[in-house]
Amino acid sequence: MTGGAQSGTELAGRRVLEIPRCSLVILSGPHRGQEQVIAGDAFRIGKSTDNDLTLNDETVSRAHCEIVRERRGYLLRDLGSTNGTLLDGAEIREAFLKPGAIITVGKVELKVRPFSERIELLPSDSRRFGHVVGDSIAMREIFGLLEQLAVTDATVLITGETGTGKDILARSIHEASPRARKPFLVVDCGAVVGSLIESELFGHEKGAFTGAAAQRQGAFELANGGTLFLDEIGELSLDLQPKLLRALEQRAFRRVGGGREIRVDIRVIAATKRNLRMEVERGKFREDLFFRLAVVPIDLTPVRERREDIPLLIEELLAKLSAGHDKPFTVGLAVRDALRAHDWPGNVRELRNILERGAYIAQARGSTEIDLAGFPIAGGRSEAETDSGLPVFEAELSYRDNKARWEEAFEKRYVSWILERNDGNISAAAREADMDRKYLHKLAKKHGLHPSLK
Repeated sequence: MTGGAQSGTELAGRRVLEIPRCSLVILSGPHRGQEQVIAGDAFRIGKSTDNDLTLNDETVSRAHCEIVRERRGYLLRDLGSTNGTLLDGAEIREAFLKPGAIITVGKVELKVRPFSERIELLPSDSRRFGHVVGDSIAMREIFGLLEQLAVTDATVLITGETGTGKDILARSIHEASPRARKPFLVVDCGAVVGSLIESELFGHEKGAFTGAAAQRQGAFELANGGTLFLDEIGELSLDLQPKLLRALEQRAFRRVGGGREIRVDIRVIAATKRNLRMEVERGKFREDLFFRLAVVPIDLTPVRERREDIPLLIEELLAKLSAGHDKPFTVGLAVRDALRAHDWPGNVRELRNILERGAYIAQARGSTEIDLAGFPIAGGRSEAETDSGLPVFEAELSYRDNKARWEEAFEKRYVSWILERNDGNISAAAREADMDRKYLHKLAKKHGLHPSLK
């Protein structure tokens, strides 16, 4: 019975997200007929009221068994119960569940009922989700999905280039959830020294290692009841990945140097700029951990591929910069055009930095209008170009990124030139360029070069 990441399908032209789910129907005892959905990655059953499913029966142990969602499906595991756990009449320590299987907990019988939760991926009517804004279809589809899933405990994996706002989206998901008043803890897996990351996540006991002068709580413990955001999860070392996987599966862990298991109730959101599927193929990231994290995968599109969002982003950032000032900061039409034409290799973060620096300079000269004097963005020309038409290389960018920026500049100039030669006629321009008309139409729309496409 599949229990991993959801799949996307097409139904009558509509995009639908399918999330595999499972529920338990109580077949005997005082609660006969009741059904409970297995929520989250770990689901405990027992007599104690702190279990996910409480069975008030003398034959049931306080913590009797648990069901853990894994890549292969739902795994039933006995927790050392007094009377044992049976699956279809056979006593087990652990076994994967099948549709319709009967679990016997003490003398109480439960029937496994798998089902799929289908969510239609419709763009939101809103141009905002929490602190994130966007007018493009790509962003509004993300908003539409999160409007439905933020209120659940589904684990979310956010991918995207540096600066696209993965951290801001994670916080927005938390604030839209029932956990909003609980802690939001951030662990940057790429910023913590390798030997200390385990302590950062799980805490440590006094004397656990050199320098551990006192007991310390980790992020899992501090985030109890709230959300744990694992930023740059792709940087996590292979030797620590199994420990993280176990903690995610069981929502339980031990501090470094400790022997006591600590259970927590947390929601996990992870983010990375890496392609984790590719990292799995390279053997640098565990496949089971990837599927544990990617229950709801969200890919944030780079700004250069959603230029229609730039005006809205400018307004949002200007409003934040203007907070606390007597007069709001503004940008003129020429500056807006230049900002929209720029490729933004640093995405929203780069745009924010440019506007912040512009605001400081404007304020220093007693103005509230931001211009681009002294910045490598001018006149709507791509930052990759000079007046001579030759590329300008950026030392802080890699060969690949420098090449991509120059290719983007060439693409824009060529499409503009071929359309101008053919008086804006897409079909004629495509024939002359020996290019597919639909592809040229797409490029023209991407760069806002054809009047009818703006």
